[in-house]
Amino acid sequence: MSEALNPANPEETEEEPIKQRKNGLYPGVSDELAENMKSGWADTELHDLQPIAQAEHTAARRAALSARFPGERLVIPAGNLKTRSNDTEYAFRASVEYAYLSGNQTEDGVLVLEPKNSGGHDATIYLLPRSDRENGEFWLDGQGELWVGRRHSLTEAEKLYGIPASDVRELAGALREATGPVRVVRGYDAGIEAALTDKVTAERDEELRVFLSEARLVKDEFEIGELQKACDSTARGFEDVVKVLDKAEATSERYIEGTFFLRARVEGNDIGYGSICAAGPHATTLHWVRNDGAVRSGELLLLDAGVETHTYYTADITRTLPINGRFDELQKKIYDAVYEAQEAGIAAVKPGAKYRDFHDAAQRVLAEKLVEWGLVEGPVERVLELGLQRRWTLHGTGHMLGMDVHDCAAARTETYVDGTLEPGMCLTVEPGLYFQADDLTVPEEYRGIGVRIEDDILVTEDGNKNLSAALPRTSEDVEAWMAQLKG
Repeated sequence: MSEALNPANPEETEEEPIKQRKNGLYPGVSDELAENMKSGWADTELHDLQPIAQAEHTAARRAALSARFPGERLVIPAGNLKTRSNDTEYAFRASVEYAYLSGNQTEDGVLVLEPKNSGGHDATIYLLPRSDRENGEFWLDGQGELWVGRRHSLTEAEKLYGIPASDVRELAGALREATGPVRVVRGYDAGIEAALTDKVTAERDEELRVFLSEARLVKDEFEIGELQKACDSTARGFEDVVKVLDKAEATSERYIEGTFFLRARVEGNDIGYGSICAAGPHATTLHWVRNDGAVRSGELLLLDAGVETHTYYTADITRTLPINGRFDELQKKIYDAVYEAQEAGIAAVKPGAKYRDFHDAAQRVLAEKLVEWGLVEGPVERVLELGLQRRWTLHGTGHMLGMDVHDCAAARTETYVDGTLEPGMCLTVEPGLYFQADDLTVPEEYRGIGVRIEDDILVTEDGNKNLSAALPRTSEDVEAWMAQLKG
């Protein structure tokens, strides 16, 4: 059995001096100022904190993890800040595995499940404590409290997350000395991985990563509620965009991007992924996130965007909109074909169905349309067998959705793509047709038209629920909705 971690006493640790900026205007700190800054501060400890909303669910998730890996120490880091340029950092987002199991989102955190002799595990969350007022960290260090904001104390963290909390600065040393089997989620914290370098193997660590990915395939009640909130906020963001399409025409796709981002930041944590604001021929590029092109009346806007909630659950919705509010004849024909394919795909989402069924159903409709339009030689079975429709459909018809926009990506193929749908799974259904501007195999009038319709579908006990149903989908409803919003 593993020895319990026993981090060294922080008071016995030799502290490194706080690094000063090279070209700072102050050459140093006088003894008098240093002493002055140590005192005269009010007690700001928060005493009436309640557990976070998902604490009960994170505890259940940790219990499932404990049962899967008995007798092993499990180390799940949040990750560290990443430099954007010089001394500025990207906004931090904790690893999904860490946030899923703890609910905490702060940089440098590490969740450790320590095996007990009696069975099961004791969980400890290792965090940075409040900024030190004795050594001046709180006002001199670039990550100190007066620079970037107050951190929770370890006592506060214990109340919020329902997990005993310790000082993370002592964890790496304790892990180096620990014995017994251990696994770590890799790719987030180089320091923690270095401390375990002679204790772990890539194969065993991958088993941990795969388990945590598959654990998210079926969402609990809290997660479903968060996904619904994400979809509702995203729908409001799409409405915001429609209302300012005239301003986007006067500027660029960036106006659309910025408009949606405002909604995401006001109602959520962020966007769940880079917004695709693809106008005109840009709609044929699947992940067009440059968003620097023109927005022109008479063309289509493919808007693929999602609000991420404060707990990291994201929507992923796409609507293809006529910029002037009305589809022309060819645009409507292509749009209606994609809608028909999506309807077939959504109908195939139900418990007990194979995961691939919704993709196959949607692709069949699109193949039928391409044969009907004379763009590919039939019969349809031949087209599907050879995958010939993929020249214009390009991508799979959906993916799992959750804390990652492409959730559960490390799950085994047999439990995901080759698996069976269960109540609580949430996935996207998003067929599309894309006729590239330089595609000489289609009539000229098709070239540069891209259409995708995407909704977030929850598998229920008796079928499915469209979490993004607040946004219209038929061509007629889209036109009526846009007219109403534009007044």
